[in-house]
Amino acid sequence: MSDDWFPEENAVLVADYLSMLAAELRGESYSKTAHRLALTPHLKGRSKGSVEFKHQNVSAVLIDLGYPYIEGYKPRFNYQTALFEAVADQVSADLDLRRTVSEAVEASAKTPFVRDLLDRMEEPPDAAAPNKYATLRERKARSGINWLEIESRNHSLGRAGEEFVLRFERARLLKAGEDRLADRVEHVSLTVGDGEGFDIRSFEASGKDRLIEVKTTAYGKLTPFFLSRNELRISKERAAAYHLYRLFRFREDPRLYGLQGALDETCLLDPVQFSARVKRSVTDVSPPLL
Repeated sequence: MSDDWFPEENAVLVADYLSMLAAELRGESYSKTAHRLALTPHLKGRSKGSVEFKHQNVSAVLIDLGYPYIEGYKPRFNYQTALFEAVADQVSADLDLRRTVSEAVEASAKTPFVRDLLDRMEEPPDAAAPNKYATLRERKARSGINWLEIESRNHSLGRAGEEFVLRFERARLLKAGEDRLADRVEHVSLTVGDGEGFDIRSFEASGKDRLIEVKTTAYGKLTPFFLSRNELRISKERAAAYHLYRLFRFREDPRLYGLQGALDETCLLDPVQFSARVKRSVTDVSPPLL
């Protein structure tokens, strides 16, 4: 069978995925297996693996549209244009989903308590490949709102993530027997302000600075994060001491990974916004003759 899915197959699979996503964002339980079995009569003999792969493609499209994705469907970015169109059309028309996403990304957060704090650190995800659909994304993203960017500006969520890292760093230093250094870990974004380019000043066991920028999301490990120009600059100027801690699945089962060094060396940076100023005086342009 051809790998190309028919438009009606894409449409029904995307609609079903979005219904699961909405349920997940509302904290409602559902069965992925039951959803897949209900889909089967509407698909043209697609295998379980093929359906799973297509769900992962939908996750990737949602990221490119600025939406959260279902954690159980790891994003695969080799999707086809037809699938992008199907997802973009449905999310732009689904007002209930947009309200659900809005409520989820703007909800307040508390710092979760976990007993196994130091065990929450994981390896970073595999290196990302450049997205060959970037131009398509820029031209076709019709959702109009980047919900992941809105979540990144959720002050309550960001502050709760910083508090989590503050506890993590103190626990790390205490485990290393550096009680004196643990007592000196500083929540810089509170004591000094948000303009330093990092949120936490911690220490290596040697006593050298560890400068930590914290990025927190309620969603999956592959959810992109957003950097300021100042954060990028400081990461380059203080590369030897600079660490980015990415917290994910924060509300339900907090995990984190770390990136050390200049952020343009550890991350693929995608310019999503530009600051613009007038290039020439309006007097340089003659008004049209009436």
